[in-house]
Amino acid sequence: MAILFRVIFLLLSWLVLREGETRMTLAEEGVVVEGAGYTLHDAESIKGHDEQQLAKDPVCDSSRKPKILRVEPDEAKPGQPVTLKGEHFGTRECFRGVAFSAAGLAKIDYKFVNETTLEVIVPEIQPGMSFIDIVAGGGNARSKAFLVQPK
Repeated sequence: MAILFRVIFLLLSWLVLREGETRMTLAEEGVVVEGAGYTLHDAESIKGHDEQQLAKDPVCDSSRKPKILRVEPDEAKPGQPVTLKGEHFGTRECFRGVAFSAAGLAKIDYKFVNETTLEVIVPEIQPGMSFIDIVAGGGNARSKAFLVQPK
C-alpha cells in the first residue's frame, strides 16, 4: 500500500511540475493563462495605494474635446508670440502641450492662461504653412493653417 501511495505522489508531483512548465511556455508565447496572475511572471502585485498621492492627482475631464477657434495673429515670424483662443483646454495640470506640424518634435514654449487661452512662441522653423496642435486632457485639437513668415 505504501508503494502505491508513493507512486501516486510522484505521479501527481510530476504532473504539477509539468503544468507549471506548460504555463510558463504558454505565457512566453503570448497565450493568456487563466488564473496565473502576477505569479506567472515573477512580478510583485500592487499592494494598495498612496492616499496622499491620490488626493494630489488632478482629475482631468476626458469627455470635453478641445477645440482651437482662432489664432491671433494668423501669421508671425519665429520668436514672436501668438494667442490661441478656443474651448475645453482643461486645467493647467491636465494640459499636455503644444506642437507645430512643421517643427517636428521640437519643444514649443507656451503659457497656459486659462481653459480657453494659450500664448505660444513661434519656434525657429522654416517659413511656410504649418498647423498648431494642442494636447489636452480631453484629446487633441488642430488649428487652421498658420503662416510662419521669414525671419
